[in-house]
Amino acid sequence: MKTLYLIRHAKSSWDYPELTDFERPLSKRGLRDAPFMGMLLREKQIKPDLFLSSPAKRAWTTAQLFASAMDFGADKIVAEPRIYEASRETLLSVIQALPDELQSVAVFCHNPAVTDLANHLTDKKVDNIPTSGVFSIAFDSPTWRSLGEGKGVFQFFLYPKKFLK
Repeated sequence: MKTLYLIRHAKSSWDYPELTDFERPLSKRGLRDAPFMGMLLREKQIKPDLFLSSPAKRAWTTAQLFASAMDFGADKIVAEPRIYEASRETLLSVIQALPDELQSVAVFCHNPAVTDLANHLTDKKVDNIPTSGVFSIAFDSPTWRSLGEGKGVFQFFLYPKKFLK
């Protein structure tokens, strides 16, 4: 059994037009929402074996904030450059290449790939995974490489606006 947590990075700031897209930091709302969502996962006793993150500043910071809230060592977060600006197909190939000894993985990524992949892997369809949103999928499989269209079982979909105003 494999479990995948697809997590969209927290809300980013557009206050610094001189920064590249890759360098954009989190906004105040993002800095609030990411640890809150991490605490929700901690309360659900979710303990991924790996945090895999886009190296873009907003995704990497989101992963660090989730890790802190979940008591997951920030030094165990792995940056994967292919996640930044990935298509659904690229994101899926990154996940399919994961070592099979890992049972659960949290992937911190970007739209539209994160929403496209969630819709591809399950029969649960969502219009958009919002910032700091978490879409959980279980797979009745011993290998990551066997993940594919419609093979996942939707577990839950959480996002900050369900809880915070």
